Amino acid sequence: MTSSRCGCRRAAAHRRTKVAPARDTGGLRACRTLLQTADFCLSASRPGRGRSVPPVDAGLETPVRSGAGTHHVRLALKIATYNVNGINGRLPRLLEWLEESRPDVACLQEIKTVDERFPIDAIRAAGYGALWSGQKAYNGVAILARGSDPVEVRRGLPGDPTDLHSRYLEAAVDGVLVASIYLPNGNPQPGPKFDYKLAWFARLHAHAAALLERGQPTVLAGDYNVVPTDRDIYNPASWLDDALLQPESREAYRTLLAQGWIDAIRTRHPDDFTIYTFWDYLRNRWPRNAGLRIDHLLLSPDLGVDREVRGREKASDHAPAWVVLG
Repeated sequence: MTSSRCGCRRAAAHRRTKVAPARDTGGLRACRTLLQTADFCLSASRPGRGRSVPPVDAGLETPVRSGAGTHHVRLALKIATYNVNGINGRLPRLLEWLEESRPDVACLQEIKTVDERFPIDAIRAAGYGALWSGQKAYNGVAILARGSDPVEVRRGLPGDPTDLHSRYLEAAVDGVLVASIYLPNGNPQPGPKFDYKLAWFARLHAHAAALLERGQPTVLAGDYNVVPTDRDIYNPASWLDDALLQPESREAYRTLLAQGWIDAIRTRHPDDFTIYTFWDYLRNRWPRNAGLRIDHLLLSPDLGVDREVRGREKASDHAPAWVVLG
């Protein structure tokens, strides 16, 4: 999420994708099971729920059949989304989280840097290949893949060739199509920024429908800048005029779900409305747990939120959210 005070500027032009090789991590990698990761993610707010489960081998593949044929997806593929709110300024927090959480794929938003200053050496040293689409001071998205290079499929959301904001990046990783999305904030509303948000959403609807038609396993991960319902925020009273809670924003999000996309967090935790992904820096909101759920992963069976990352020094105002496919 970007405050309306920051605004946004158009990039001069899209830059070419940077593809960086990652270190070879040496074959099959062990990982925690779905139950372990799901409980670990919630342990910050619900202590004592850990359980012991034998590990699952993450290097195997399982066939996924669809109308478009059979796709091979690696078992227990952990895909995360994380609005880092400035990748260079918060690089220690990002590297710390990558080491602790070890996602197989990490979709980043608001990297807020030009392509030339993307910290690829540090990312590579952490064991990840990367694609990124940068923009000076604002926006910017990236996709990291552990032990491999994500293969670029699309740069930029189709439908408006004049839109030069770096907000959408799509890549193939281990048989899954993954998109990193930074949807416009839309504040202040009403006004041109809110109109842009809704127009961007409409373009996403069209592209998302086309992706479903292909039948390929797909995850749309990112900062959607939408609070789906009043139960996905600590208290909606002080946010009623914000673009994140407007009926048009929520209806646009519901339209995506109506296409068949699954809100992974809500599906996995249908009755837990204390799962937040964003806490504003203002008014002591992190210590009070006055959060919002605006970072979403669409289409997945198991997930979690690494909530404790938000509480660290010089942290982003978002926490990572993730999903395990397998």
